[in-house]
Amino acid sequence: MIVDFSIAPIGRGESLSAHIADAYRIIEASGLSHEFHAMGTNLEGEWEEVMSVVNACRLRLLETCGRVSISLRIDDRKGPHGRLDRKVASARGKAGL
Repeated sequence: MIVDFSIAPIGRGESLSAHIADAYRIIEASGLSHEFHAMGTNLEGEWEEVMSVVNACRLRLLETCGRVSISLRIDDRKGPHGRLDRKVASARGKAGL
């Protein structure tokens, strides 16, 4: 499965990068295939693995923030891993990029 998720503390001011850096460290340490982007992160793995990482990020932010907003989009499909890279490469190839 591929999950696109964003997480942000509520009520912590305009700049959130210090809080998001904590989530980045958790994601990097997870060993899951991932891709950071300006509005969130794509994660690839099995349900339990991915949700465990999202929950770890949530718990970490809740240590310093009273409220956290999380958005998830899930593409759950049977088949081999590695779709995160293949999906982008396929679209780029068809676009001639």
